[in-house]
Amino acid sequence: MEFNLAYLYPELLNIYGDKGNILAIQQRCLWRGINLYLHKINPGDKINPELYDFYFIGGGQDQQQLMIADELQNQKNALTQAAQSNAVFLAICGGYQLLGEYYKPANKDKIPGLEIMDAYTTAGNKRYIGNVTVNTGFSNNDIKTLVGFENHSGLTYLREKTKPLGVVSTGNGNNAQDNTEGGVYKNVFGTYLHGSLLPKNPHFTDYLINLAGKRKYGNNFNLDPLNDEIEVFAHNRVINKKY
Repeated sequence: MEFNLAYLYPELLNIYGDKGNILAIQQRCLWRGINLYLHKINPGDKINPELYDFYFIGGGQDQQQLMIADELQNQKNALTQAAQSNAVFLAICGGYQLLGEYYKPANKDKIPGLEIMDAYTTAGNKRYIGNVTVNTGFSNNDIKTLVGFENHSGLTYLREKTKPLGVVSTGNGNNAQDNTEGGVYKNVFGTYLHGSLLPKNPHFTDYLINLAGKRKYGNNFNLDPLNDEIEVFAHNRVINKKY
């Protein structure tokens, strides 16, 4: 078995250790004998939506978001086609914001998004920094929490077609108002959780791999279990721990 993963603009969208999410997917595939081919998508490259099983978009500050906004618009049709065909997306922070309708920085024009998610983001006047614990209901595992680290001032608001990734029990999440964190549409996942997210949440990593596997190989696709004693220990140590 094999998967192809498109890593979008790694030189521009890779803050707070977001590359660790790629490493987690690679390693958990490797341990199971699954080949994961990593394709770095740089400005000017053309995306073939029929090739990739995974798409990863990391975080970036306002300057980096402005730099790749036009590039994303050039790829909008391809990325929308991939999302509608249930390819698996994971987008972190700035990447998450650009999956929505727009991001409005302070005192600047709106940065247009991909409009894959029914959401929008505006700049806030407070920065939210610290550990986050999110209660979820979608995992194939007994663990129903996600843990990570947020560092953002953007305020993201979800609309009808996009559901939250979960409910915050510690931290601020999407906007520090409605207790939601992240967004989900089809197999597209966006979140503010850095830190990196996937190494701290092996059950979520496997959930994403499983989604990609069932899409590509059918419902008989199943992942062999791994010994996650150390990873689960690390996960449990930061549940509801404040910064």
